[in-house]
Amino acid sequence: MGVYFITFTCTGWLPLFIIANGYRLVYQWLDMLQPSKHCIVGYVIMPHHIHAIIAFSNTSNSIISNKKSFLADDLVKELEQNN
Repeated sequence: MGVYFITFTCTGWLPLFIIANGYRLVYQWLDMLQPSKHCIVGYVIMPHHIHAIIAFSNTSNSIISNKKSFLADDLVKELEQNN
């Protein structure tokens, strides 16, 4: 198990989580980690970035990149639907 401090930043530091009502998507992303036996130690959601401390049951970078990819795709869909 490894504990990681991770940060996701929106392109150009745009406040996309506010613009796209993306907070719900972040919570869904965090929920997707739970069944995989990962432990979310803490997190902060800002208008244009996220900080999280997560203990991963296995330390594969693919876990982070795959989940982050889903979050980004969903955020783009929200932006397209709302604007």
